[in-house]
Amino acid sequence: MNSISGRLKVFALKKILEIHSFSYKLAGSLSQKVEKNGLHPKHWIMNYHQFFVDNIKERDTILDIGCGNGALTFDLAKKAKRVVGIDINEKNIEVAKNKYGSANIEYKVGDVTKDLDNKKFDAVVLSNVLEHIKDREDFLNKIKNLAPKILIRVPMINRDWITLYKKELGLEWRLDKTHYIEYTLDIFKEEIEKVGLGLENYSIQFGEIWAVVR
Repeated sequence: MNSISGRLKVFALKKILEIHSFSYKLAGSLSQKVEKNGLHPKHWIMNYHQFFVDNIKERDTILDIGCGNGALTFDLAKKAKRVVGIDINEKNIEVAKNKYGSANIEYKVGDVTKDLDNKKFDAVVLSNVLEHIKDREDFLNKIKNLAPKILIRVPMINRDWITLYKKELGLEWRLDKTHYIEYTLDIFKEEIEKVGLGLENYSIQFGEIWAVVR
């Protein structure tokens, strides 16, 4: 009886954790539909746009890789001289052009692992992008010569105990199934140092690393 009871408890626990993951994703999806501007609430609650804006200058030209719907690109363009936003999703770029257009913004559809040219910028922005790229070493080697500064935001695997517990139990633990990695600070440092980059400064906010890399 104890054995059966124990297995039932484990089964129930796993189901609850699966529901936890599902409800997290569902809450994010529904929140965008509830908000008038159609933006995920994380944009203003986490206020991560400000991190990127604070680390650029008015004369800068910026490359926003994986720009998504253009909300961050638009805020960057309020300060920077010029911003180029690139994203693989055509629908994202269509939304960005229609909703977050500006005279000093250029939006492009493209695969950032293949379609980047050799134009130079003052800073490259990677906001929740790196974790979606399989061959990150090759990618970082490509972009490190595009600008003297890279501004990076990535999720951490040790953001909370429940994430690590899900992984221990063999359950889906990633924030997004398209993530190839979610970081610890040590893994992040090791990854950028491997391609000859250095961590100038960083902070840990909302279970994410926000970093200035050179």
